[in-house]
Parts: sequence; C-alpha cells; structure tokens
Amino acid sequence: MRFEELVKGKLWAVRDENEEIDMSTIEEKLRKHAPETPSKWREKAEWRQKNKSWLRYSQLIAIKMLEKMNELGLTQKALAERMNCSQQYISKVLRGQENLSIETICKIEDALDIELLPKVVEMA
Repeated sequence: MRFEELVKGKLWAVRDENEEIDMSTIEEKLRKHAPETPSKWREKAEWRQKNKSWLRYSQLIAIKMLEKMNELGLTQKALAERMNCSQQYISKVLRGQENLSIETICKIEDALDIELLPKVVEMA
C-alpha cells in the first residue's frame, strides 16, 4: 500500500508501514534533471489568447484541408507540389496555427478544389 502524508512540515511517501522515503531527496533528484531553460508555457498561452480570433479560422481551415486531402488520398508532399510550396509549410498550415494570407487561402482552394472563403463580391 502506498500513500503520502505530511509529517512535521515535510512530505513523506510511505511505501509500507516500515519504510519511509524523504520526499526532499526525490525533489532534489527531479531538480537535477530539470531543463536549464524555463518553460515557455505562459508565453505560448498568452500568444494563443491574444490571437484566438484568427487561430480559430486557421484551425477550421486545417480541418477542412485534412478532410479533403483524405478524400482525395493526397499526401502533404503532393499538396505542396500542387501549391508550389514546401511540405514543411503544408505541415505548419495543417497544425492550424498559421496566419494565412488571402493568397495562400486561394492556393489551397485551387489545389483542393474547395471553397474556404465566401465569395464576398459578385461579379456583374
């Protein structure tokens, strides 16, 4: 049976009734193996919050692209060839975190034969 208890301000892990391990020793070992550079989770979360309006559209476009690629049996490389760009760029777009230009969206529409943007202006 394993459980944790607070003893005199120190956290102890008790493996069984007779054996106790000082959690500060475990904490020291974890700190020793921790990365030297701090995590950027807060900056990333703030960035997502600041850009959430266009990120939502980018994610929706990525989903539509993936569905159409699956339907057509296209790989990222094949789509990249159709759009005259790199496979790495297609990968970034498919992550749904790329701020796409209208030009890129039009290339995607042409390459996959889908409509992503509504036609705002009707030609007379």
